Amino acid sequence: MKTLKTTKCGETVTVVKLHGDGAVRRRIMDMGITKDTEVYVRKVAPLGDPIEVNVRGYELSLRKADAETIEVR
Repeated sequence: MKTLKTTKCGETVTVVKLHGDGAVRRRIMDMGITKDTEVYVRKVAPLGDPIEVNVRGYELSLRKADAETIEVR
């Protein structure tokens, strides 16, 4: 399973599924990351946290723990 956390800088991926419990999943969906959404990984911090992505035309920073719950292809 490939996650947003393992995606390399400069890649564009499509969200397949969101894992995690209710509150975390709802917060990620509220940020615009839903199934079949394209996500472009702009930057990854030197220690891997946070990850900066472009989603639906805006920039978003995600923690590693949140990015790990987003399955992509």
